[in-house]
Amino acid sequence: MRIYKNIPKRILSLCLVFAIGISMGVLSDHFVSENSRFQTFTEKLFRSEVCSNTLTLHYTLAHPEKKGIRKPEATLGTALSDPAKTTSLCQEYEKELKSFAYSRLSEENRLTCDMLLLYFHTRASLGKNSALDEPLGPGLGVQAQLPILLAEYTFRTKEDISDYLKLLSTVRPYFQSIIKLEKQKSQSGLFMSDTTLDRILKQCHSFVANPDSNYMDDIFAQKLKAFSNPAFSSEDQKKLCTYHHKLILTEVIPAYQELADSLESLRGTGKSSRGLAFFEGGREYYLYLLQSQTGTYVPVGQIEKRLSAQLLSDYREISSLLEQNSSLIDRLNQCSGELTLTPTQMLEKLPELMKKDFPELKDATYELRTVHPSMKKFLSPAFYLTPPVDTRNPNVIYINDSGRTSSLELFGTLAHEGFPGHLYQTVSFAENNPSDIRYLVTSSGYVEGWATYVESYGYEYAASLMNDPDSAKNAVRFAWLNRSMNLCIYSLIDIGIHYRGWDAARTAVFLKSFGINNASTAAEIYQYIVETPGNYLKYYWGYLNFLDLKTVCQKRLGDDFDLKEFHRRILEIGPVQFPVLEKYMK
Repeated sequence: MRIYKNIPKRILSLCLVFAIGISMGVLSDHFVSENSRFQTFTEKLFRSEVCSNTLTLHYTLAHPEKKGIRKPEATLGTALSDPAKTTSLCQEYEKELKSFAYSRLSEENRLTCDMLLLYFHTRASLGKNSALDEPLGPGLGVQAQLPILLAEYTFRTKEDISDYLKLLSTVRPYFQSIIKLEKQKSQSGLFMSDTTLDRILKQCHSFVANPDSNYMDDIFAQKLKAFSNPAFSSEDQKKLCTYHHKLILTEVIPAYQELADSLESLRGTGKSSRGLAFFEGGREYYLYLLQSQTGTYVPVGQIEKRLSAQLLSDYREISSLLEQNSSLIDRLNQCSGELTLTPTQMLEKLPELMKKDFPELKDATYELRTVHPSMKKFLSPAFYLTPPVDTRNPNVIYINDSGRTSSLELFGTLAHEGFPGHLYQTVSFAENNPSDIRYLVTSSGYVEGWATYVESYGYEYAASLMNDPDSAKNAVRFAWLNRSMNLCIYSLIDIGIHYRGWDAARTAVFLKSFGINNASTAAEIYQYIVETPGNYLKYYWGYLNFLDLKTVCQKRLGDDFDLKEFHRRILEIGPVQFPVLEKYMK
């Protein structure tokens, strides 16, 4: 809470504003009314969108009643949609947005208007190509993410516990809507390949393998024990855990089994493992993904050209570093051993190290939690869980201590997830009190691009913690350049597979040119990118947009360029598509 110490001056300033307002008369009223009308529209839009399903509502608002929202019956919604209805609704929203007197809106409302116009126009462009949407996937699919979202469902009140238990009973009808969708895709020749099918079935079978020791039971018991609003007796906890286990056995596991059986019955009806370019409307759908997920609207050829230029630049810098010091790789191996901080200590160090480059954030509280042992093999080394918009806390960073990364990589990951990455960006944006709709309609390209952009700073900061910071500086720079090149290569392959029509053999040849000769590694990279179109570009193309925006501002401002002010303005604007970001940076 912000406390104003100089109250008399505030009262005086309000009196002056009131007096000036009287003299402005009709003009002021007209300006205020247009902004009020726009804000009423965005509030109505937010209430409509946030109630689409219980998970969205629960993760977005801790106290929906304070927003005038009555909780609907607990549901996961449906995977089925009416493309024509969706297009029509988006066009209606676009028309309504254009009805506002743009020049009479405040800058904040103009920015929101620009962002929403582009969002709904892009969404309406999908049309019949929505048939290519795929809710399932081995790693990022609904069936893989749902247990995590349910496990992390916060218990703030007893009603939350009741809603959560009801949600378990809606998993089956929700999966049945997915089954119906997949059958439609099969009939249209759009079903997944058998390779992808096998990977999804493996994940489903893993979930149902030990029904009497499902990790969701363990997590539910832990959350009940920690619940104190008011606390349950030991006997009540036992009864609830018994009921929860019954729901897992009779609702959730049968839902996964039914999903697996139904998918298995569709085996062989999909195309061989190919990208979107091999489907009718696939290239158009891929362009839609780039716009809607990555937030970019430049031609694919221009993206490829920029990616190739960065790849060459990184390669030349790596070559130069190795020419200067042939033992650089050995020094890099030493660096990882010298960074002996725990994840907690890393997160404590980062805010201090980043002060010279990023605006200080005084009230960024967070919790550090460890991933449940049974979930370690499915999750990344760390991830950030955003708080509800009406409480702005808790900010939670989860650590997966499975030991799959080096200490230097973990430091970069925590910079990505924490400071100055996702957590820092989220809290910084919230300090500007944006309209609620800005939390629902965002740009993944901005969000993941920013986190990747600042990850490079994290590597730089890590060097200052080494025994010999000067010699470590080039070693950790080498490590970042190597990561940058990998992300760039995967981004080029993403375009190659989904827009240019590369097959597995063409992809393997491309990887060989960068020294990746292992056939199984190449096959795994190919298969992952086939299943997650546009995913790498959210991170890397987003990163390059921030990098290029910084270069443009540096050239324009010369000696007047202030890196901290540059970052402050980006954070103030918040998650928007890159054309909108560039417009308001100017």
